Amino acid sequence: MIGVLQLINAKDSAGEVISFSDEVQPIIEAPASQAAVALDNQQLLAGQRELLESFIKLIASAIDEKSPYTGGHCQRVPVLTELPVEAACESDDPAFTDFNLSADDRYEVPIPGWMHDCGKVTTPKYVTDKSTKIETIFDRIEIARMRFEMLRRDAEIVYLKKLAAHNQDAAQLKAAHDAELAALADDWKFLEKANVGGEAMADADIERIKRIVAGKGSPLLSENEGYNLVIRAGTLTKEERTIINNPMAVTIKMLEQLPFPRNFRRVPEIAGGHQEKMGGTGYPKGLTRDQISLPARAMAMADIYEALTAADRPYKKAKTLSETIRIMFNMKKTAHVDPELLDLFLTSGVYKKYAEMFLKPEQIDDVDITKYLG
Repeated sequence: MIGVLQLINAKDSAGEVISFSDEVQPIIEAPASQAAVALDNQQLLAGQRELLESFIKLIASAIDEKSPYTGGHCQRVPVLTELPVEAACESDDPAFTDFNLSADDRYEVPIPGWMHDCGKVTTPKYVTDKSTKIETIFDRIEIARMRFEMLRRDAEIVYLKKLAAHNQDAAQLKAAHDAELAALADDWKFLEKANVGGEAMADADIERIKRIVAGKGSPLLSENEGYNLVIRAGTLTKEERTIINNPMAVTIKMLEQLPFPRNFRRVPEIAGGHQEKMGGTGYPKGLTRDQISLPARAMAMADIYEALTAADRPYKKAKTLSETIRIMFNMKKTAHVDPELLDLFLTSGVYKKYAEMFLKPEQIDDVDITKYLG
């Protein structure tokens, strides 16, 4: 039993209420059966939709679980994509007057957010989780620390042997020894900081690393360790960045092979375009703003905003609201993000609404958005 059809007050030609005749019963049962079929179909469609959503979220959860440092990323990006798209639908701004979405289109918008990183299943874990420059399956800085300790030990042995020989001035020996230890300590402190990869590295710092790598007599660092340490910004080499970028092409390839229903036809385009830039310098296709749909541009912005404010990344500190908006404003000026969409993101209050949902209280500071509009 899925429903009841009740008919009351059958009437004769004079308008008097009478019982339904046996001849009328088949006529009544015909539309009743059609209503039952329609209702059953709706229930089947709702079940299929629920199954599809659950499967999509299962994939997204598996991707996030693969790395303990990006847990929740695939859960937050759909929300942050949907909010500015809804704001664009409701906006009276001339830039968005021609943009509107049907109910089915709105339902489609968060789906690519759940699937935008599905290509990461092909990315090695040591790359996605690389928190320092010379980390592989472990942080090799500890091996470098051991080499420096050996240098300290060797310096101590040489110093004590010369002191025991009584053929040199003890004060001069100690001064030279202390200076050598201080230089080693300073080099080590510099390498520890360089390994973090939090700030852009200057040319002078790169030259200093090359000098340290060369060592005295024997290298203090391997060639590969030295190559990684001179990364100018971040923790990834250009080869590792290629590996990180490759999942975008894989994501598109995987999603285009799925037989999405008609109302999900844009999922591959939206999900696969979140690393594109408005100036055409993004990847994997190098599309320009006019070639990217508004939901895809919203997801590109969402991916950046989420990454900047996320507090679960080992290689960076979570940004405050003011820091994040300032960075995104600079990205607007360099044609990295959509300028009109970023303005809407600010004026509609979406940036703050998301912050109240997902950011830590200490990250939420005051932002004068008037400095970043236009």
